[in-house]
Amino acid sequence: MKPLFFATALLAATPALAQDRVLTVYASDYIASEWGPGPTIKAEFEAFCDCTLDFVTGDILPRLLMEGKGTEADIVFGLNTDVTARARASGLFAPHGQDTSDLSLPVEWTDDTFLPYNWGETAFVYDDTRLENPPASFQELLDAPDDLKIVIQDPRSSISGLALLLWVKQVYGDDAPDAWAKLAPKVLTVTRGWSESYGMFTDGEADMVLSYTTSPAYHIAAEDDLTKKAAIFPEGHYFMAELAAQVASTDQPELAQQFMDWILTPEFQKTIPLANWSLPAKLAQDDWPPVMRDLPRPDKTLFYSEDEAEALRQPALDEWLRAFAG
Repeated sequence: MKPLFFATALLAATPALAQDRVLTVYASDYIASEWGPGPTIKAEFEAFCDCTLDFVTGDILPRLLMEGKGTEADIVFGLNTDVTARARASGLFAPHGQDTSDLSLPVEWTDDTFLPYNWGETAFVYDDTRLENPPASFQELLDAPDDLKIVIQDPRSSISGLALLLWVKQVYGDDAPDAWAKLAPKVLTVTRGWSESYGMFTDGEADMVLSYTTSPAYHIAAEDDLTKKAAIFPEGHYFMAELAAQVASTDQPELAQQFMDWILTPEFQKTIPLANWSLPAKLAQDDWPPVMRDLPRPDKTLFYSEDEAEALRQPALDEWLRAFAG
């Protein structure tokens, strides 16, 4: 009887043990949304990890910095290069342990802490049935009539909003305050995050929305809608990579490392284009879905290093706040 008893007990305990293996991933809000990659990532990782992956969404970095070493996070997922200086200074992260020598990014990547899983470039997206003659350059956007209605995101709470600050700074330099003064009257509203902005745009409340060059791919692939397009500007578009990092104080170090090891595998990377609607960090262009390969791409990529981005963040934010104070 004893062997049978122990075998039964072991089988009964197995699900409980799996339930005890929980990987807590702090992530941006959109990741767990209906059009985000969260559901696919969760299902695929749980299929082989013998664990549960829990996404906790919100403002990742502020929450993590507030919680410090007592955080429940094992992984953070959705930081970007414009905030990594502050994240790195916290000392809360462990090395990712991955080879990044052959990533498919338009910039060189040598960071051993923050691991890119996708990338893209900021852009203003429009519907060609509502806006027949979209601005063909950033300057044309600034010079457009003030009845052009644009929705953007708040740089204090949104990585895409912060990217716009740095995009404007990269293009206009010391003339950035004048650029904001021209753009501000066209801004219908500033939302806290990307999802709210994009929802207003798709509901027809705005002519253009701050988003990404890859955003039209969703409408083409998921909705068979060819009317949504990104305005490509000759001044260049600002590069963004979304990043994952392992929290040094994790109580699930093996699971956390397993997740980091998975990110650059072909299996994970092939989910990115049609789950996150962005470009994979380590996948040859020939392996991208046709809808991504066929999208118009900027001829010029703009980018600040994390130190440059951190140094410019507050001055650029001050310029933005002055433009929208009224």
